[in-house]
Formats: sequence, C-alpha cells, structure tokens
Amino acid sequence: MALLKISDFDPDYREAFDGNDVKGMSVYAQGTDEKIGTVSDVLVDEEGNFRYFIVDLGFWIFGKKVLMPVGRSRIDYGADRVYAVGMTREQAENLPEFDENMAVDYDYEERVRGVYRGQTATAEIPLEGAPLDTAATVGMAAPAPKPTYTRDTYDYKYDEDLYNLKEDANQNLKLYQERLVANKVRRKAGEVSIGKRVETETAQVSIPIEKERVVIERVSPTDAGKAVDPSQVRFGEGETTRVELYEETPEVRKEAFVREEVRVRKEVDQETVQAQETIRREELEIHNEGTVVENQDRLPNDRI
Repeated sequence: MALLKISDFDPDYREAFDGNDVKGMSVYAQGTDEKIGTVSDVLVDEEGNFRYFIVDLGFWIFGKKVLMPVGRSRIDYGADRVYAVGMTREQAENLPEFDENMAVDYDYEERVRGVYRGQTATAEIPLEGAPLDTAATVGMAAPAPKPTYTRDTYDYKYDEDLYNLKEDANQNLKLYQERLVANKVRRKAGEVSIGKRVETETAQVSIPIEKERVVIERVSPTDAGKAVDPSQVRFGEGETTRVELYEETPEVRKEAFVREEVRVRKEVDQETVQAQETIRREELEIHNEGTVVENQDRLPNDRI
C-alpha cells in the first residue's frame, strides 16, 4: 500500500489535530525533558490511516530523518509535544535514514519495523495536558509472535503495537467522519498527427502553334505565247529563290502556387462528471446507568 504525505492526502488535515499543525511539534524521549527532534511530516496510507511520523533527529543526530510508527508515539496537545515511546539514541542510530525523494516501499518499511520489533515498551506516558511528574502509566505488553507473511500479503494489523493509536493516552474523544476529496488527473486521451504528402498526376494543356510552309503554283500567264522583246530577255542558269520557313514549338514549364491554407488549433470542452463513494461518520452513543444529572450545555439531539 502506497504511503502519502498527509497534506497530499488531505489539505485540511489540521482538523484531525483540533486545528493544530502536528508538523513542527517537538519530539521528546518518553518520560523525560530530553528533546530529540521535531516532526517534519506525517505519512498516511491510501485510506488516510496514520502510519509514521517523519522525525528530524537534529538534536540527537544532525541531518538525519527517520520514521517513527504512530503506535510508538503520544501527542500532548497541551504541551505541543510528541513523545517517542521507548526510543533510545542507539535505536535512532540503527534506524534507516529517510530521504524526501525516496519511495517508502515494503523493503524499507521492513528495515524500520525490524528496529522496533521485539522491543518491550513499558513506560510512563503523560496524558494530554498532564505534567511529567503526574504522568499516567500506560503498559505495552511484549508483542505476540508475528504471523507468516510475504510482501504481497503483509498487513499493518500484523504490527498493531506499531501502528495502533492508543486512545487511552488522550483525554479527548474524537469523532471522525470521512469525506470525498475530488482531484483531477490530466491524462493523454489521444493524438492527432497532421502532415503533408505529395500526389502526382498528368495534366494536359492545349497550345495553338503556327507552322509555315511553301506553296508553289504553276499558272499560265494571260500573255502566254506573245513575243517578248529580245532586249528584255535574260536567260540565266542557276538562278534560285530562297524562302525561310518558321514554325512555333510548345514550351511548357511548371510553377508552384498556394492552393489552400490549413490552420490547426485545440479547443477545450468542459463537462461535469458525477462520482460517488460510500463514506463513514462516527456518531456519539451515550449509555446512562443510574441517576444522571444532565448538563444544561449538552449537545443538541441532532449532534448525539
């Protein structure tokens, strides 16, 4: 199951902490005033269940961040503190370092769980708003033998002592309600490819042309047979007449011109889609035994 930062899962996550922001809370070793670091962020699963606090151990180990399962923590809203149950400096040194850019996968979580497993966490845990010297004792029994599982069958319920929030360590009873968080994911729906190709065809054009030719006509003159003055007669051999002939030939060339222009653009169509999911809400149940004096400031019936 993928893990998400709490702000990525629910931007209004502060409502789960009575309007406070758990980020930036100081982390103290249980039962002491020794500050070991600060809460950098919170990791939740895909259903919104708290799984880990990301703790910056700047007061113990400079520059190192580690994961602390929520079952090994107690939140003191009054003191604005988070207490690490049973964490020691040696344990912090053995925990694998957390990097903001890394993917928290099964193998990494197993390394984290391996450090916490087998630890007997019996300690004095201060209730909300209670000073350290009046802390309530919360006993955590040694974990039971773990069932056999694989990376594909593992469930957080196998490590309840690591991931269950202990409600008896808080004085406030919180009623939770689920709500739908709608997000939009942009995905590629298709692709249109527009290109050009060249087609060829044979075109014909009619061109009128002119050709010259010689026409020779032999005719009898009207004065045929009439004697001619001998002085005007000039017999010559080899006398010729030259006539030049011309003709037109077709000359064809090609020229390109713009036939059509294609414009490509994108348009965005908007529509509203409906999504539905079953959500849960916790309601308060009050069971009275004996004579009970009700407070005049009790909640209205529609809130019980």
